[in-house]
Amino acid sequence: MYNLATRKHSGNPFYRPWLENNGAAAAAGGGGAGTSVKGIVAGGITGGIEICITFPTEYVKTQLQLDEKGAVKKYNGIWDCVQKTVRTNGFFGLYRGLSVLLYGSIPKSAVRFGAFEKFKGQMVDEKGQLSNGGKLLAGLGAGVAEAIFAVTPMETIKVKFINDQRSANPKFRGFFHGVGAIVRQEGISGVYKGLTATIMKQGSNQAIRFFVMESLKDWYKDGDPQKPVPKLVVGGFGAFAGAASVFGNTPIDVVKTRMQGLEAAKYKNTADCFMKIWRNEGPLAFYKGTVPRLSRVCLDVAITFMIYDSFMELFNKFWK
Repeated sequence: MYNLATRKHSGNPFYRPWLENNGAAAAAGGGGAGTSVKGIVAGGITGGIEICITFPTEYVKTQLQLDEKGAVKKYNGIWDCVQKTVRTNGFFGLYRGLSVLLYGSIPKSAVRFGAFEKFKGQMVDEKGQLSNGGKLLAGLGAGVAEAIFAVTPMETIKVKFINDQRSANPKFRGFFHGVGAIVRQEGISGVYKGLTATIMKQGSNQAIRFFVMESLKDWYKDGDPQKPVPKLVVGGFGAFAGAASVFGNTPIDVVKTRMQGLEAAKYKNTADCFMKIWRNEGPLAFYKGTVPRLSRVCLDVAITFMIYDSFMELFNKFWK
């Protein structure tokens, strides 16, 4: 139900009515632990469903981004990658590395929403409101925290698992064996490759997606703040926002993937990786894997907005 609180937050891309209704989005000191737990559970369920649907496109995208020019090039495009993977490892070869994302979905949601509420509580004014700059800083802060505490290690392990399958004799027998092998060989820093690029990616994703999403919602409402936006329309807007983020930051994603691969040691740092790709492969290399990433991200953002909101509405009916 639209009310005064909704009107006050209509310009906030991070606002969710169930958070305020249950106290979790209140200013510092007013957060409710119950709503935070609901958010973690709903986010984990949503993430699991979304990943299972879209992971093959993430797998293909990563394979194409790891594929370099020259004699070592393995694939001639998306369909060639799919065919060779299925022929060599079966259909479920397209799900190599899925467990990493499944294991990481709940802490990722917890860090994202927990950090945003923490930053928001520190920046709200005496009326409990955030300025436009405060909203941006809180969102970016949440993205940075997410990149450091959840996304970077999760993505690094995922990329190494996929990269491992490219070798003639894969050495990782499973999730825990693979993580143990990476830590033994490279130390804890082995799961933090590409941290700078990941922070840049998460920050830009947050900014592009939320602002595009809110702009499309405002356009749909056409000046009527009480006009509801149907779930399917929300999904369509989410897909468009996801596409905008893909075209905006795929170069960052390519650099991040290279920095997290098994051959990351040949790059001194993120800047060195960028320069070597530019010099050796040309500017178009920064858009490798754009099509599979586009399909994955569009589905990701659309499903996340639709399913997460639906689960929170459902939980609030019986989970008090």
